[in-house]
Amino acid sequence: MPSVGVKLYSVFFKLLLRHRLQSRVQNPSLDPFGVTSRPEESTAPANPSFADDKVATKDIHIDPLTSLSVRIFLPDPSPPPPLRRNSLPSPAAANPDRLPRRNSYDGAAPYGGYLPSIGPSTRRPPAARRLPVVIQFHGGAFVAGSNASAANDFFCRRIARLCEAIVIAVGYRLAPESRYPAAFEDGLKVLNWLGKQANLAECSKSMGSVKSGGGGTAEVRRSDVQRHIVDTFGASMVEPWLAAHADPSRCVLLGVSCGANIADFVARKAVEAGKLLDPVKVVAQVLMYPFFIGKVPTHSELKLANSYFYDKSMCLLAWKLFLPEDEFSLDHPAANPLIPGRGPPLKCMPPTLTVVAEHDWMKDRAIAYSEELRKVNVDAPLLEYKDAVHEFATLDILLRTPQAQACAEDIAIWVKKYISTRGHEFSY
Repeated sequence: MPSVGVKLYSVFFKLLLRHRLQSRVQNPSLDPFGVTSRPEESTAPANPSFADDKVATKDIHIDPLTSLSVRIFLPDPSPPPPLRRNSLPSPAAANPDRLPRRNSYDGAAPYGGYLPSIGPSTRRPPAARRLPVVIQFHGGAFVAGSNASAANDFFCRRIARLCEAIVIAVGYRLAPESRYPAAFEDGLKVLNWLGKQANLAECSKSMGSVKSGGGGTAEVRRSDVQRHIVDTFGASMVEPWLAAHADPSRCVLLGVSCGANIADFVARKAVEAGKLLDPVKVVAQVLMYPFFIGKVPTHSELKLANSYFYDKSMCLLAWKLFLPEDEFSLDHPAANPLIPGRGPPLKCMPPTLTVVAEHDWMKDRAIAYSEELRKVNVDAPLLEYKDAVHEFATLDILLRTPQAQACAEDIAIWVKKYISTRGHEFSY
């Protein structure tokens, strides 16, 4: 069972958030911008230098018409000193107290119920390597949360280090001031923005090769003309971190709680777009305790309706604030992943890792979605964590627990199967 501290914190968390949500639902004319509906969060400032954790960050406002922004997490691209082979511990000896978890295939985790932690590798790519990209969507029931919050900053830094990937945390618009489909559209905008950045970087690279070619007056004049043409298309606005280090052909979507709903929507749109998104390719997605719901209650929704932090009654209030009044339905495409006609066919979806918690009332619908993906031969493992609550790996007071660390490592183990150019020895 969760600790006494977690239980007490959950009680106060729910009382405060429920009061704010109820006030906003009952008085829609109050606070038109939704500020009083949103709990205050501590934020972490961006730090463009490689700090103690070897991850640099910067914030970018990418849409002049809205508040859409991203925070980029860049892990140190320089490789660490090589290790001697005999200095690497065995998986069992490296962490004998690792937490067990079940997966969806055989009911028990590999390696005797324990997963090896991700340690330094002797087979690291060179310093000039291109890094895969993880697009991350934070949680908060569509009405709270921030990509710059201290908790989200900590989590994204952890993922960037473990996955050896650039993480782009999306600051999508929140309800009630921006209802559906604003958050979903923002997720798709970021994916298109990433593709544009890759294309602009290629244009800028081509322009640089022309400039370095040398030659006479005619060559210089031709270089000036090409530079003018390229700048007209915005190559001068290319994001340097992405231009220098990002490999958008290895893109992973990672969603937390309601962010998982956004990630799944973006993955569907990426499948429908196909080559129109080139060079961006979504190779996998990770859904962490997705914020799914439906009209017909599942077993967990009945048994665990009053569970920790985000219980069912409070989530219903959040859905009322997020969905437009004329579209409100618990079987809305944004809420229920298994309603018919949601498209595209599930067999076209990218590999999908689903993380659920034992004491989360939303888990059964996430499990059902994972099972449906496996039925059509999509690689869709399920990790269920014992004695865990909703947001156990991303909530501020739980981020530094061994279980949160284990979850992030498990995600990185699976993700590396799809983003690593050298393969990975551990997988599910």
